[in-house]
Amino acid sequence: MDALIVYPENKEQLLALKAVMKAMKIAFEQKTEVYPDYVVKGVKHSIQQADKGELKTYTGIRNMLKGQ
Repeated sequence: MDALIVYPENKEQLLALKAVMKAMKIAFEQKTEVYPDYVVKGVKHSIQQADKGELKTYTGIRNMLKGQ
């Protein structure tokens, strides 16, 4: 059988979907991806660097360790 992935836009939609699935006896599982604050901040910082053109091309670990 096929599986569905749904993206409710708010808590009310989530609750309504869960209620309908329970009423229809449809099995489901809920997963929430939560990333630590330091990961989110790091990604945002990297995006800002990319937008400003501040990123350097990766040429290998040896060059990175030499400071090049």
